[in-house]
Amino acid sequence: MNASEFLFNSFARAGVSTCYANPGTTEMPLVEAFDRVKGIRPVLCLFEGVATGAADGQARMTGKPGLTLLHLGPGFANGIANLHNARRAKSPVINLIGDHATWHRGANAPLTMPVENLAASLPGWVRYAGQTGTLGKDLQACYEAAMSGGIASLVLPHDLQAMEMDTLPEELSYHGNQKENQQALEPAADMLKKAKKAALLLGGSALSIKGLEAAAAICGKTGASLFMETFAARLERGKGIPAPEKIPYFPEAAIERLKDFDTIILAGMDAPVAFFGYPGIPGQILGPDHRILQIAKAEDNAAASLKNLAGILGANAGDIATPVSPLLDANPGDQLDMVSLGIILSTMQPENAIVVDEGISSGFFYNYYAPGAASHTSLSITGGAIGFGMPCAIGASMACPERPVIGLQADGSAMYTFQALWTQARENLPVTTILCENGGYNILDIEMNRAGITSPGPMAASLTKFKNPAIGWVGLAESMGVPAEEVHTAAQLQEVLSRRNFMDGPRVIVAKLAGGSM
Repeated sequence: MNASEFLFNSFARAGVSTCYANPGTTEMPLVEAFDRVKGIRPVLCLFEGVATGAADGQARMTGKPGLTLLHLGPGFANGIANLHNARRAKSPVINLIGDHATWHRGANAPLTMPVENLAASLPGWVRYAGQTGTLGKDLQACYEAAMSGGIASLVLPHDLQAMEMDTLPEELSYHGNQKENQQALEPAADMLKKAKKAALLLGGSALSIKGLEAAAAICGKTGASLFMETFAARLERGKGIPAPEKIPYFPEAAIERLKDFDTIILAGMDAPVAFFGYPGIPGQILGPDHRILQIAKAEDNAAASLKNLAGILGANAGDIATPVSPLLDANPGDQLDMVSLGIILSTMQPENAIVVDEGISSGFFYNYYAPGAASHTSLSITGGAIGFGMPCAIGASMACPERPVIGLQADGSAMYTFQALWTQARENLPVTTILCENGGYNILDIEMNRAGITSPGPMAASLTKFKNPAIGWVGLAESMGVPAEEVHTAAQLQEVLSRRNFMDGPRVIVAKLAGGSM
């Protein structure tokens, strides 16, 4: 058994089943090993940002490491944006990075670069595996670092990959446990009892079914209000599931919404901050008048902490208020815009879907109506690095092949990683992408308006619009092997979704939205 076989056998024994790969010359021993190791399926991605985004989606849905195979420093560099998103999501991701042979490293070949330094620029774990004698320990440390909620990168020189090993595959294990801050629970209960107006702010595992139910029971018992982080790594949502209100994206709206609460309990998230710094607006959403207590961090077992807090308060399922569906009187009308899109998708999406949301501005109203949809899992862009949606849909679908996946996708961000469509077609994944075509980076139009630039000049305007030429999304999708069609009205979208078998391979529905963005 050589080192490549040792690695993949070890991963397979730990339940890692898929490797998202864009290999090159320095990874040939690893590539060859896929045919000799059972249990690890390589999935070719035509761009490294697709591989890393897919690994993120796989990790979010399984809780096991998403695995990538990348080519030297430039390959890692191409994938780093979606690794940033994965890091923000606390997704366990392991990168195997091929490097020049040990004896060729000093030759200053064209692709030579200090890949360990590049990988270390992203907070996480990095190690250069220079010898087979320590490879087992290196791999175990790598696995533990990833399972702790981080990005772990193992740099493997070409000659080491082919070296023979005299040990059995590693029994990879994770000895860490999600923490519970028991000492904070009694003070939290006391604060909630004494509060005039309290709020629970949720993230991480607090957004699981158990976490949401415990939080809703606490709110029912104490009168507290329920909120969640703006962009959640994973959220369980739909009919019958408690629906926390999202903290608004823009800081002035978030500050205004939360300013009247005197008590804030954080479970599974840190205190919220503005996405960007705006002149004259505080970066911190919470102020000195708030009494704040964090009972669980994002990487902790926030759901268990909430359940224990509910027990201290005597809150139970009977305290959970039945939410009123936002779809109750919703009428999509005739025009296809952000509102009608949100109503139609929420009404027609299938049970148990996984919705990967990179709608940016176009998904605003969908997220308002989605609590009334059939129960589903929502994955959103946690780090703000666009190009997340289509790759993440690959990983989510590979992880849960029995579940339909819906991508709510903005056209601007889709252009970063549209190569993901080819992998979706090659693997025949049941991914339905609703591509919201606004013809530009409409979020930038909003930001220019907020900056007081109400009449941008032709040079500024040219940087936010996709014109001369326009992007032909149907042709682009079909060139990747994915059937596609356009819809221009609300009725057309309803008709297309009504005949769609959501488990029948990939498809792109290009929604030509009227009225631009929010």
